Amino acid sequence: MLKSMTGFGAGRARVRDEEFSVELRSLNHKFCEVKARVPRELAALEAVLVKQVKDRLARGSVEVFIKRQTVTAAGTVPVVDMGLVREYSRAYRQVAEALGMMAEVSWTHVANQPGVMRLEERGMDVEAATQAVQEALAQALSALEQMRQVEGEAIRADLETRLGLIERWSQEVAQLAPKSVEEYRQRLAERVAELARGISVDEQRLAQEVAIFAERTDIAEEMTRLASHLEQFRQLMAGSEPSGRRMDFLVQEMHREVNTTGSKSQQAEISSRVVSMKAEVERIREQVQNVE
Repeated sequence: MLKSMTGFGAGRARVRDEEFSVELRSLNHKFCEVKARVPRELAALEAVLVKQVKDRLARGSVEVFIKRQTVTAAGTVPVVDMGLVREYSRAYRQVAEALGMMAEVSWTHVANQPGVMRLEERGMDVEAATQAVQEALAQALSALEQMRQVEGEAIRADLETRLGLIERWSQEVAQLAPKSVEEYRQRLAERVAELARGISVDEQRLAQEVAIFAERTDIAEEMTRLASHLEQFRQLMAGSEPSGRRMDFLVQEMHREVNTTGSKSQQAEISSRVVSMKAEVERIREQVQNVE
């Protein structure tokens, strides 16, 4: 089954009052390259997440976005600096004693002083958060793979159509090739007869020239190799392993055989089919760049 290298996947997991979301975006790449954007408190987890992605995907440039969000209304908690509270209380008492007044210090007054109370982010259980992030990543990877499979199926259908066209035209070219030799023999005989003007023609020499032409324009080997490449390509499409690189190599070989056939062609009908095959091979090359 073919898989595309482009896709998107998302996953979520919750631990107590915090939620972790993971988004994956995958694009074409010759190898598997993973870039992760992780909250700083989970920075040590980056290498583990990258490995988790590479264990599931063979090729593609993958971006991993991880977000941490507090489910409750407030993502922070108040923290009291008790040392500063005692210092404010002592200072108020000193002022009251110096003025000869009763030292009645209101706790609300002390609490409202600068630095006594501040808001801080909630502490995080790193082990629980790690499990939640990995769970969300697994969900995102499954969604990404599903999308890549759907796109891969569309690519497979398109490639199958184009392979069929190349196969049909190559069979027609193979049938037309002997005809081109016969046409050359007739043209050569007519030309020689016209130039000879009644002088006897050496039939052996004429046959030799035709044989040289037939050998120079023989495309049987190219058509045989092209048929083999088409069959191997179909086997890769039907396989379960990532095959994008091997497909790319086969496309290069297809282009080589079709190009050689065109250079040997001496017939307009063959040349027109060669042009069409070249166009389809190029379209296949473009599609293969998307295959994992």
